[in-house]
Amino acid sequence: MKPEAINEKKTKKVAVIVAHPDDEVLWAGGTLLAHPEWQCFIASLCRKSDPNRAPKFHKALTVFHAKGAMGDLDDGPAQIPQDKQEIARILLKLLPNVNYDLIITHNPSGEYTRHLRHEEIGTTVLNLWYEGKLSSKEIWVFAYEDGNRMYFPQALKTTGLYFDLPNDLWNTKYELITKIYGFEQDSWEAKATPKAEAFWKFTHKKEALKWLERNQIS
Repeated sequence: MKPEAINEKKTKKVAVIVAHPDDEVLWAGGTLLAHPEWQCFIASLCRKSDPNRAPKFHKALTVFHAKGAMGDLDDGPAQIPQDKQEIARILLKLLPNVNYDLIITHNPSGEYTRHLRHEEIGTTVLNLWYEGKLSSKEIWVFAYEDGNRMYFPQALKTTGLYFDLPNDLWNTKYELITKIYGFEQDSWEAKATPKAEAFWKFTHKKEALKWLERNQIS
Protein backbone atom coordinates (compact mmCIF):
# COMPACT_ATOMS: atom_id res chain seq x y z
CA MET A 1 0.00 0.00 0.00
CA LYS A 2 1.37 3.39 -0.92
CA PRO A 3 1.49 5.62 2.16
CA GLU A 4 -0.95 8.48 1.89
CA ALA A 5 1.17 10.82 4.01
CA ILE A 6 4.24 10.47 1.79
CA ASN A 7 2.54 10.63 -1.60
CA GLU A 8 -0.07 13.36 -1.19
CA LYS A 9 1.71 16.58 -2.15
CA LYS A 10 -0.66 19.35 -1.18
CA THR A 11 -0.15 22.61 0.67
CA LYS A 12 -1.59 22.29 4.16
CA LYS A 13 -1.58 24.23 7.39
CA VAL A 14 -0.14 21.75 9.85
CA ALA A 15 0.44 21.93 13.60
CA VAL A 16 2.70 19.45 15.37
CA ILE A 17 2.17 19.45 19.15
CA VAL A 18 4.72 17.58 21.26
CA ALA A 19 6.00 17.41 24.80
CA HIS A 20 9.72 17.78 24.18
CA PRO A 21 12.14 19.13 21.61
CA ASP A 22 13.17 15.98 19.69
CA ASP A 23 9.71 14.34 19.80
CA GLU A 24 8.85 16.03 16.51
CA VAL A 25 11.84 14.26 14.97
CA LEU A 26 11.51 10.84 16.57
CA TRP A 27 7.83 10.26 15.88
CA ALA A 28 7.07 12.37 12.78
CA GLY A 29 10.38 13.59 11.38
CA GLY A 30 10.26 11.56 8.19
CA THR A 31 6.73 12.70 7.44
CA LEU A 32 7.64 16.35 7.96
CA LEU A 33 10.76 16.05 5.81
CA ALA A 34 8.68 14.47 3.04
CA HIS A 35 6.39 17.49 2.98
CA PRO A 36 8.28 20.74 2.41
CA GLU A 37 5.06 22.12 0.92
CA TRP A 38 3.35 21.96 4.31
CA GLN A 39 3.11 25.18 6.31
CA CYS A 40 4.18 23.74 9.66
CA PHE A 41 4.08 25.12 13.16
CA ILE A 42 5.73 22.94 15.80
CA ALA A 43 4.90 23.49 19.46
CA SER A 44 6.99 21.89 22.22
CA LEU A 45 5.31 22.35 25.57
CA CYS A 46 8.46 21.70 27.62
CA ARG A 47 12.07 22.91 27.84
CA LYS A 48 11.81 26.56 26.76
CA SER A 49 14.29 27.53 29.49
CA ASP A 50 16.62 24.60 28.83
CA PRO A 51 19.87 26.24 27.60
CA ASN A 52 20.91 23.02 25.88
CA ARG A 53 17.76 21.74 24.24
CA ALA A 54 15.94 24.98 23.33
CA PRO A 55 18.51 26.29 20.78
CA LYS A 56 18.61 22.85 19.17
CA PHE A 57 14.85 22.89 18.74
CA HIS A 58 15.09 26.13 16.80
CA LYS A 59 17.85 24.68 14.61
CA ALA A 60 15.61 21.70 13.87
CA LEU A 61 12.84 24.08 12.83
CA THR A 62 15.07 25.46 10.08
CA VAL A 63 15.63 21.94 8.70
CA PHE A 64 11.87 21.41 8.59
CA HIS A 65 11.29 24.93 7.16
CA ALA A 66 8.84 25.33 10.01
CA LYS A 67 7.90 27.93 12.57
CA GLY A 68 7.50 27.03 16.20
CA ALA A 69 7.37 27.92 19.87
CA MET A 70 8.20 26.38 23.22
CA GLY A 71 6.65 26.35 26.68
CA ASP A 72 7.95 25.54 30.14
CA LEU A 73 5.53 22.88 31.32
CA ASP A 74 7.12 20.99 34.22
CA ASP A 75 9.33 18.17 32.94
CA GLY A 76 11.02 16.97 36.10
CA PRO A 77 12.15 13.35 36.40
CA ALA A 78 9.41 12.65 38.94
CA GLN A 79 6.78 13.12 36.20
CA ILE A 80 4.33 14.70 38.59
CA PRO A 81 0.88 14.79 36.93
CA GLN A 82 0.06 18.26 35.64
CA ASP A 83 -3.21 20.14 35.88
CA LYS A 84 -5.24 19.56 32.72
CA GLN A 85 -6.31 23.19 32.51
CA GLU A 86 -2.70 24.35 32.80
CA ILE A 87 -1.61 22.08 29.96
CA ALA A 88 -4.46 23.42 27.82
CA ARG A 89 -3.58 27.01 28.72
CA ILE A 90 0.06 26.62 27.69
CA LEU A 91 -0.88 24.77 24.52
CA LEU A 92 -3.41 27.36 23.37
CA LYS A 93 -1.00 30.18 24.19
CA LEU A 94 1.76 28.65 22.06
CA LEU A 95 -0.33 27.63 19.06
CA PRO A 96 -1.49 30.23 16.52
CA ASN A 97 -5.28 30.40 16.50
CA VAL A 98 -5.95 29.35 12.92
CA ASN A 99 -7.97 26.68 11.15
CA TYR A 100 -5.57 23.81 10.52
CA ASP A 101 -5.81 21.16 7.86
CA LEU A 102 -3.95 18.72 10.09
CA ILE A 103 -2.77 18.45 13.68
CA ILE A 104 -0.20 15.79 14.61
CA THR A 105 0.40 14.90 18.25
CA HIS A 106 1.19 12.29 20.89
CA ASN A 107 -0.80 9.15 21.48
CA PRO A 108 -2.76 9.32 24.76
CA SER A 109 -1.27 5.88 25.43
CA GLY A 110 2.22 7.17 24.72
CA GLU A 111 4.85 5.96 22.28
CA TYR A 112 6.78 3.87 24.78
CA THR A 113 6.56 2.71 28.41
CA ARG A 114 6.12 5.34 29.62
CA HIS A 115 6.21 9.14 29.70
CA LEU A 116 3.33 10.91 31.38
CA ARG A 117 3.80 14.20 29.51
CA HIS A 118 3.30 12.46 26.17
CA GLU A 119 0.08 10.90 27.40
CA GLU A 120 -1.21 14.12 28.96
CA ILE A 121 -0.57 16.20 25.86
CA GLY A 122 -2.14 13.69 23.47
CA THR A 123 -5.21 13.55 25.67
CA THR A 124 -5.40 17.34 25.94
CA VAL A 125 -5.18 17.86 22.17
CA LEU A 126 -8.01 15.43 21.45
CA ASN A 127 -10.20 16.97 24.15
CA LEU A 128 -9.57 20.53 22.93
CA TRP A 129 -10.44 19.45 19.39
CA TYR A 130 -13.65 17.82 20.59
CA GLU A 131 -14.55 20.97 22.55
CA GLY A 132 -13.97 23.18 19.51
CA LYS A 133 -11.02 25.02 21.07
CA LEU A 134 -8.69 23.63 18.41
CA SER A 135 -9.77 23.76 14.78
CA SER A 136 -8.51 21.11 12.35
CA LYS A 137 -9.94 19.00 9.55
CA GLU A 138 -8.17 15.97 10.92
CA ILE A 139 -5.84 14.79 13.67
CA TRP A 140 -3.09 12.19 13.50
CA VAL A 141 -1.71 10.68 16.70
CA PHE A 142 1.58 8.82 16.81
CA ALA A 143 1.16 5.03 16.64
CA TYR A 144 4.04 3.13 18.25
CA GLU A 145 4.51 0.43 20.86
CA ASP A 146 7.48 -1.06 22.70
CA GLY A 147 6.13 -4.34 24.04
CA ASN A 148 6.22 -2.93 27.58
CA ARG A 149 9.93 -2.05 27.21
CA MET A 150 10.83 -5.31 25.49
CA TYR A 151 12.23 -3.45 22.45
CA PHE A 152 12.61 0.03 21.00
CA PRO A 153 9.36 1.69 19.90
CA GLN A 154 8.04 0.28 16.63
CA ALA A 155 5.50 1.82 14.27
CA LEU A 156 2.21 -0.07 14.23
CA LYS A 157 1.42 -1.59 10.85
CA THR A 158 -2.32 -1.81 11.50
CA THR A 159 -3.14 1.91 11.50
CA GLY A 160 -3.73 2.59 7.80
CA LEU A 161 -1.10 5.34 7.93
CA TYR A 162 2.12 3.34 8.06
CA PHE A 163 5.18 3.75 5.93
CA ASP A 164 8.81 2.76 5.83
CA LEU A 165 11.02 5.79 5.40
CA PRO A 166 13.21 5.96 2.30
CA ASN A 167 16.90 5.90 3.19
CA ASP A 168 17.45 9.57 2.43
CA LEU A 169 14.65 10.66 4.75
CA TRP A 170 15.75 8.36 7.55
CA ASN A 171 19.37 9.49 7.25
CA THR A 172 18.30 13.13 7.57
CA LYS A 173 16.05 12.22 10.50
CA TYR A 174 18.93 10.38 12.19
CA GLU A 175 21.24 13.35 11.65
CA LEU A 176 18.67 15.61 13.29
CA ILE A 177 18.84 13.41 16.38
CA THR A 178 22.61 12.93 16.46
CA LYS A 179 23.98 16.15 14.94
CA ILE A 180 21.35 18.81 15.66
CA TYR A 181 20.11 17.49 19.00
CA GLY A 182 23.53 16.01 19.75
CA PHE A 183 22.58 12.59 21.06
CA GLU A 184 25.42 10.07 21.00
CA GLN A 185 25.09 7.12 18.64
CA ASP A 186 24.79 4.74 21.60
CA SER A 187 22.06 6.84 23.27
CA TRP A 188 18.50 5.60 23.64
CA GLU A 189 17.30 8.35 21.29
CA ALA A 190 19.70 7.44 18.49
CA LYS A 191 19.12 3.70 18.82
CA ALA A 192 15.36 4.17 18.98
CA THR A 193 15.00 6.52 15.99
CA PRO A 194 12.25 4.71 14.06
CA LYS A 195 12.82 3.75 10.43
CA ALA A 196 9.06 3.62 9.90
CA GLU A 197 6.34 6.00 11.05
CA ALA A 198 2.67 5.41 11.74
CA PHE A 199 -0.35 7.38 12.86
CA TRP A 200 -3.96 6.89 13.89
CA LYS A 201 -6.09 9.24 11.81
CA PHE A 202 -9.28 10.97 12.97
CA THR A 203 -11.64 13.14 10.95
CA HIS A 204 -14.67 12.92 13.25
CA LYS A 205 -14.57 14.32 16.78
CA LYS A 206 -16.97 11.83 18.35
CA GLU A 207 -14.98 8.94 16.89
CA ALA A 208 -11.80 10.41 18.38
CA LEU A 209 -13.41 10.84 21.80
CA LYS A 210 -14.64 7.24 21.85
CA TRP A 211 -11.18 6.03 20.84
CA LEU A 212 -9.66 8.17 23.60
CA GLU A 213 -11.97 6.66 26.20
CA ARG A 214 -10.99 3.15 25.09
CA ASN A 215 -7.25 3.73 24.90
CA GLN A 216 -6.36 6.28 27.55
CA ILE A 217 -4.09 4.95 30.29
CA SER A 218 -5.45 5.60 33.78
